[in-house]
Amino acid sequence: MTKRSPFRCFRTSPEIIRLAVMMYIRFLLSLRNVEDLLHERGIDVSYESVRFWWLRFGPKFASEIRKRRSQSMRCHSNWKWHLDEMFVKINGERFYLWRAVDHEGEVLESYVTKTRDKKAALKFLKKSMRRYGRPNAIVTDKLRSYGAALKEIGNADRQETGRWVNNRAENSHLPFRRRERAMLRFRRLRSLQKFVSVHASVLNLFNSERSLQSRPNFKLNRAAALSEWRQLCAD
Repeated sequence: MTKRSPFRCFRTSPEIIRLAVMMYIRFLLSLRNVEDLLHERGIDVSYESVRFWWLRFGPKFASEIRKRRSQSMRCHSNWKWHLDEMFVKINGERFYLWRAVDHEGEVLESYVTKTRDKKAALKFLKKSMRRYGRPNAIVTDKLRSYGAALKEIGNADRQETGRWVNNRAENSHLPFRRRERAMLRFRRLRSLQKFVSVHASVLNLFNSERSLQSRPNFKLNRAAALSEWRQLCAD
């Protein structure tokens, strides 16, 4: 059975839709900024169209990226995870964004909860392990919820804590914090959960660690990432 294209009901070409979604998620741009940049390229669309495209196709693109990358990530035998939680305010109310990052800085999972107790940590860990398998080591801060959750699932011996050992997770928060300020924070829990999931997948695809590579390798990896993006949800 032939797979139906998700772009079949749109008059705009898939290339323009992918470009608009990538510009909005990847860079610190508002919807109106994306509209202006597309206008400079001779593409006349409104910011409401960009909003609709991002809401419609952003999760689809992110899901396809995660599916491709999670299959290869399960092959790592020396995999180390870094777990951390951060505060996010929605209409003045505090929520907690749990994030799992691997030893290379790849954002594995993002999950938003109202509390940071054992129940929330357990749900976050189970969700991450269901998708990526069990890591060889789990680095956390000294929050007791991690220890209690890991003990319940039988992974307490894999936990590592200590001062500065979790800097990998702390540094991975910075791109999201910059995007949060550019968006003037979030207004709903549902929109926050959707955006962090999509933003993490796009960040993983285009983050090529420029400081650790030579210029030729960086150009090759950047071109490969862009080529993979252009093939998402292709016919």
